[in-house]
Amino acid sequence: MKTGFCTAIGFLGSAIASLFGGWSTGMTTLLVFMAIDYISGIIVAGVFHKSAKSATGALESRAGLKGLCRKCFMLLMVLVAARLDVVMELSIICNAVIIAFITNETISIIENAGLMGIPIPSVLTRAIEVLKSKAESDELKDGE
Repeated sequence: MKTGFCTAIGFLGSAIASLFGGWSTGMTTLLVFMAIDYISGIIVAGVFHKSAKSATGALESRAGLKGLCRKCFMLLMVLVAARLDVVMELSIICNAVIIAFITNETISIIENAGLMGIPIPSVLTRAIEVLKSKAESDELKDGE
């Protein structure tokens, strides 16, 4: 039974990775950052009661569901970009979309840290600027 379950999970994982044109470090990073952002958002709302997503700043199931829906749709956008890369025999569209979403998640994580009162190291703000410029240069390459 265990072997069958593990085989099914492996098959499902490989099918999903295949749809995304393979698995990359960018995709792994995006998923990790999405999880960190979601968890840090729950902490901001549940512990610190400073969430901008609810009227009281506290945890709200509807706000959490909206956040999960947004993240699922972000992954669908990555899937669309990956499939466009396959059709056009490129590898830049998906990478640009992933980098843009990683930048967005990083900014959100830093905002959540700020709401918790955590000082933000300057190296993180510089890294965000590098990611933004890389995403913008990838967008320019797409337009050529």
